[in-house]
Amino acid sequence: MIDLKLLRDNPEALREALTRRGAPANLDGLLKLEQERRELIASIEQDRQALKQGSDMFAKQKAKTATATAPISLKQLSDGIAQRERQLRDVEAKIDHELALAPNIPHASVPVGTASANQIVRTIGNKPALSFAPKDHLTLSGQRGLIDFERAAKMTGSHFPLFAGAGARLERALINWMLDVHTKEHGYTEISPPVLVNRPSMFSTGQLPKFEEDMYRLKDDDLFLIPTAEVPVTNLHREEILEEAQLPLKYTAYTPCFRREAGSYGKETRGLVRVHQFDKVELVKFTLPETSYDELERLVTDAETILQRLGLHYRVVALATGDLSFAAAKCYDLEAWAPGLNQFLEVSSCSNFEAFQARRANIRYRQAATKKTAYVHTLNGSGVALARTLICLLETHQQADGRIRIPEALRPYLDGQTLL
Repeated sequence: MIDLKLLRDNPEALREALTRRGAPANLDGLLKLEQERRELIASIEQDRQALKQGSDMFAKQKAKTATATAPISLKQLSDGIAQRERQLRDVEAKIDHELALAPNIPHASVPVGTASANQIVRTIGNKPALSFAPKDHLTLSGQRGLIDFERAAKMTGSHFPLFAGAGARLERALINWMLDVHTKEHGYTEISPPVLVNRPSMFSTGQLPKFEEDMYRLKDDDLFLIPTAEVPVTNLHREEILEEAQLPLKYTAYTPCFRREAGSYGKETRGLVRVHQFDKVELVKFTLPETSYDELERLVTDAETILQRLGLHYRVVALATGDLSFAAAKCYDLEAWAPGLNQFLEVSSCSNFEAFQARRANIRYRQAATKKTAYVHTLNGSGVALARTLICLLETHQQADGRIRIPEALRPYLDGQTLL
């Protein structure tokens, strides 16, 4: 949620920032509502003082004359205050609604423009030099019996994968290995959260109210299947005040993730490219505002470690203002190369949300020197998403006979096996 103080103090700067990301908010309407709110508060306070003075005067009269009656003006003041308090609650609800629909302000370093303005920061490794025409992951997984989309569709519907045999074991090995890397080497604390969350949790991280139609929801309980572990893990500290010495806090979590959006992307929905359910290891940080962008670079490096050890060719892309997610102030995408599909696939997004999520979730920290409280900065990134990473792994390490070479880092998790 954007800062209402910024709207009051510098509305033009806020207007310019939101225009840069191609999402101008209803700032004029917000400013009008804010002015109405301040006028109502001033009027209520003025009448409260008048009511108190009148009540004190009547109390003194009552002490002298038992038959004294309260003047009609006191009741009129009381009724007027109650009416304006109702108006104030209504205005504040409208302000909250408008603020909830406004996206985050992009950081000054973010390239301006649509997705075509995204900038490649670095490219790691080279495209694999295969001596044969590469097969895509659909063909490879079908030949090796790794994934069964037809039976998955029979039991659930399209765009849900079913991993079988060596495919299921490879998926589990990847998850365990990634969690070990992030906890043992990168210093993250592992969390195993619920995959159903309540409405306030979804609001805190920015999925609601704007993207409710993209989410799977249990209507009877008003609970949502998580689109990413970012949601429950960020809400670990909702409505809490942390101590400055605790920061940064670093968490990692494996969860299945659920998104309804797959059907709207045409040809990009083939196989594992875009599915309704996928596994992901997530990284979440709570940081001091002054160190959050250094922590973002470290977060990207942590995710890159996974791709490097899997022997994947990839690139790091800085997203432009028009391609940022609703809640992000800055985001890097990690895109790995899939030889069979002949394209880069996004396997991780690493974002700094600054105080946007913390303001919605009321996550603060107490400053050691002043004892004052301020909002933390939250960050998250995939460390990494399994579906597309698995595509790139299968297609990169395929052999001429259709077998898959297992990257060395994974072999201890597969009893030393070298080929699938």
